[in-house]
Amino acid sequence: MYKQYWRNIIRHYSNKPKNNVRVRFAPSPTGYLHLGGLRTALYNFFFARKHAGKFILRIEDTDQSRLVEDASKQLYNDLVWSGIEIDEGPDVGGSYGPYVQSERVEVYKEQVKSLLNNNTAYYCFCTNKRLELLRKEAVRTRQTPKYDNRCRHLTTDEVSSKLKNGEKFCIRFKLSPDIQTFWDMVYGNISYDITLTEGDPIIIKTDGFPTYHFANVVDDHFMKVSHVLRGVEWQVSTTKHLMMYRAFGWDPPIYGHLPLLVNVDGTKLSKRQGDIQISHYRDREILPQALVNYITISGGGFEKDLLRNVRPKCYSMDELVQQFDVTKINASPGKLSPERLNEFNQLEIQRLLQNPKDESILIEQLKVLIESNISMKSGNARLLTDTQYIREILNWAVDRITKLSDLVSRDFMFLWVIPTNEDHLSNEYLQILLNVEQVLSDEAMLSDWTRENINEILKVTANEGNFPYNKLMKLLRSILSGLKEGPSVAEIMSILGKENTLNSGGQKEIVSSNKVNLKIVKIKWVEVKEKTIREIAKKRRRPRKTTPHIDRCITRLLKEMDVDISAHAICRRLVATNLHGRAARNVPLLSNRNIAARLMFARNCTNGMLKDGATKRK
Repeated sequence: MYKQYWRNIIRHYSNKPKNNVRVRFAPSPTGYLHLGGLRTALYNFFFARKHAGKFILRIEDTDQSRLVEDASKQLYNDLVWSGIEIDEGPDVGGSYGPYVQSERVEVYKEQVKSLLNNNTAYYCFCTNKRLELLRKEAVRTRQTPKYDNRCRHLTTDEVSSKLKNGEKFCIRFKLSPDIQTFWDMVYGNISYDITLTEGDPIIIKTDGFPTYHFANVVDDHFMKVSHVLRGVEWQVSTTKHLMMYRAFGWDPPIYGHLPLLVNVDGTKLSKRQGDIQISHYRDREILPQALVNYITISGGGFEKDLLRNVRPKCYSMDELVQQFDVTKINASPGKLSPERLNEFNQLEIQRLLQNPKDESILIEQLKVLIESNISMKSGNARLLTDTQYIREILNWAVDRITKLSDLVSRDFMFLWVIPTNEDHLSNEYLQILLNVEQVLSDEAMLSDWTRENINEILKVTANEGNFPYNKLMKLLRSILSGLKEGPSVAEIMSILGKENTLNSGGQKEIVSSNKVNLKIVKIKWVEVKEKTIREIAKKRRRPRKTTPHIDRCITRLLKEMDVDISAHAICRRLVATNLHGRAARNVPLLSNRNIAARLMFARNCTNGMLKDGATKRK
């Protein structure tokens, strides 16, 4: 009889048009959404979209004593964040509301009358004290604790008398003592006699609120739910629910029970684990689709699970919907693989960068991170937040990072802020820096700004300047990034681009100085020897003004250096500049030693690497 009954039910729903598929996710706001709950919601969502059906969110808050404030709102936000589109629910409405069980109490009170009238439910007046005694006695005799169904046998007069006297009561449902069989979409044929482990269950509590078992049957019927996908822990209760459907005379939905999602050590997930809540992953800046893929690799249900030796991929929601097949869900528990989470997050960043719309969203998110995390550390420094520049950085870094926030860590700060280098550099270092700047600025020598070309030019420049290559790399890395380790110098330069490289740290001052005539930058100070400076100073005989003789000396020197600038202009600039680089209105008489000191200062000032006051009067 029962087999034929279920064959008819399955045939009935199998022949339904696809647009009649309606599934629901019904969490209890006694805690926040965690991975197990999100997996259940996702599989319901995939099933609904696969069959062009509806996904319903229903809040089951009948356990008023355990409610967590704002949990319902957080549940909704977590589902939306994860990419689940809710067709009907508390915040979106629908034709079968309300979608919060505490707002449907009158519906349950009305429906329970039907069961009382057809004698499949009854009033129970047993006190908590008596129930506790039953439990203790069962434990003492090593039996399964369950209700003894005492009030089932009360006469109508006894029930009326107790109700008239105002005795507290609950309403229980009568279980049938036989084996119930149903078809599970995941586990196949299931047969179970619920009366072996349970007495008649309560369906309406003393406070007037329904229990889960009664409310979910009534709601699933009136919300026209066609399929129920829920955790395997509810499988044993399904036969009880089917008895209620039969008592009402309703057709039940088709059930499928999802296997447990367990920790890597095989233990069951628990709401008490803070690291499995969805908010935990969101706060860690794990992208929604990365978390979705992380969950779906455990437990099966997709065509991708059958693939072997295929490069890992982060699938979109549409791709997962197309691949979803409820018959491919594994019946054994699904183990989480925490080591795969960061991998999926990296793959999701790569996937988003391939779509212009998603790429723009990533760029804006990174801009916010830069401004909130780096602006405070960099003071008044100019942030490099040009959209095209950020786009290039994201494409360069996609294989080096697992989260967007990695790009605003200390190791990558040089990408967004030009570092300041206040260290006093020796003349040798200043000279090689000027050489590097001159070579990198020469379009003829470096027309293609690539890592390979830059690296080759740096090697040649170091060799020609008799400067150790490893020291040059260390110096440039410090100036460009402020780091001792990290990407190669050539790679840093290729990332920053030509303009940002030449304007980084001291390099910016090499090409621009408001203290000395810009034309002096052309002077090849590498060829200026202290001997030459001393020679010029000795030939000067302390005139009140610059003499033609010293002009001729400087002119000859500049000619040897192939510099096109007036010697008199240089002398006038040097004389009119005091040792701290500030212009003096009254030009003092200068000694030979002061002239030499000013020439030395001009060289250092031109390179822009000395602090004010670094050169002292001798």
